[in-house]
Amino acid sequence: MNRTQKSALLSLSGFFVNAAFLGYLFIRIFVLRSLPQKSDAVVWLFAFAVVATWWIALSRRRQSPAEPEADERDKAITKNAVVAAFISILLLLAATVLVLTLLLGEAGDVPIYVLTFILFGVCLMAGLVYSVAILVQYGRGSRGGVS
Repeated sequence: MNRTQKSALLSLSGFFVNAAFLGYLFIRIFVLRSLPQKSDAVVWLFAFAVVATWWIALSRRRQSPAEPEADERDKAITKNAVVAAFISILLLLAATVLVLTLLLGEAGDVPIYVLTFILFGVCLMAGLVYSVAILVQYGRGSRGGVS
């Protein structure tokens, strides 16, 4: 596993922890209508510590010395993944505006704290698209040239 694949796995694991945290905050604020408690922070700190430990363990594992750290294929895969993530940001923001317009009407108001959740969610989804695009391209292999 090369450095690009490792970074995609690290990003994917970070996505899942952040998505769980965002879901917790969303449920706590919008469903239970209360602010997060200080005692809940211990659970989240433990989850982040586990993921950070896994990141350190994975990043310390080296690939074969015979393989280069990165080549042209890695750069092309990364470039394609960045393009896919950028397009997903545009589509997600457009979909968000469309959904808010349909739900609230053209003259509706959106509270600032809801926009924070929306933007954080869009950024998380862009990271997910980036990581999955890298892993999918490596999973396909090089059939007939650069992916």
